[in-house]
Amino acid sequence: MAKVELKKPVVAEISENIKDAQAVVLVNYCGITVEADTELRKELREAGVTYKVYKNTMMNFAFQGTDYEPLTKHLEGPNAVAISKDDATAPARIISKYAKKAPTLKMIAGVVEGNYYDEKGVAALATVPSREELLGKLLGSIQSPITNLARVLNQIAESKTEAAAE
Repeated sequence: MAKVELKKPVVAEISENIKDAQAVVLVNYCGITVEADTELRKELREAGVTYKVYKNTMMNFAFQGTDYEPLTKHLEGPNAVAISKDDATAPARIISKYAKKAPTLKMIAGVVEGNYYDEKGVAALATVPSREELLGKLLGSIQSPITNLARVLNQIAESKTEAAAE
């Protein structure tokens, strides 16, 4: 079997993974311990993020002609790719957290919701809370005035009841 035939399934796998992805982050994993890598992979998997090491040439072929083509200029050295189809900030957030423990682990670049971000841009995305956290904060801020209004109305009703009892 020709070498090209062996490579086609790998390119197809990458293409399938990045199709309809919210975020694709390129990661340099050089110097990370096996233990740290195992923890990182576990947390990424729990968050629904696909994290895999592919050959740069395979990623290059898969990224050609897609929104992820700007990442091809960063395909040098040992790279892994983190792909999320649900949460746009999850890969950057989780990898950034582990990069604090393993300084040699770093995010190189990423494409989030069709927009290319360099290393600084991806690092900034890592500070954005998850969708669930943002919705929780929004709900809390909406609920707070309603709760306060209910307390005030309850106190008014109690004071009128006490006044009527006297």
